[in-house]
Amino acid sequence: MRSICLFCGSGAGHDPAFAAMARETGRTIARAGLRLVYGGAQTGLMGEAARAALAEGGAVLGVIPEFLIPVEGAQDGVELRITATLASRKAMMTAEADAFLILPGGAGTLEEVFDMIVQRQSGQHIKPAAFVGADFWAPLEGLLGQIARSGFADAGLLEALSFHADPAAALAALSPQ
Repeated sequence: MRSICLFCGSGAGHDPAFAAMARETGRTIARAGLRLVYGGAQTGLMGEAARAALAEGGAVLGVIPEFLIPVEGAQDGVELRITATLASRKAMMTAEADAFLILPGGAGTLEEVFDMIVQRQSGQHIKPAAFVGADFWAPLEGLLGQIARSGFADAGLLEALSFHADPAAALAALSPQ
């Protein structure tokens, strides 16, 4: 494993613990010698994670659609790739990463998560994913379990996904044994 794709909020949320979690995630990825691949923004949890990884000397690839640069800003100091659409951003991020880490976020983060799950279930990739912030993600974990139990997804849906309280545990779950 060389690169981790991070899906998370372009906002910071109301709880300062979210920003602290993002910073710890960026540091953890950099300290593991992995490249952080993320949405390229300087705002929110995305910017917190990227700046923390950079401060640890980590490699960071930011992928941002051109139309979001005036809204979210493009993070300084990262290798930056500019795309035309959100779909091309996700495709590039997925192609550049070996696994996924997901922090709290909103509708955009959920869209990325569900796209990643659908791609996995349709055989487009076999990359594992780990969610950080188990309490935040508990409702989603329950919903995904219900979807699988009800026969609307492969029974192994949750096998490729794991839910963790902290970034170190999530990263350990993604690492090949």
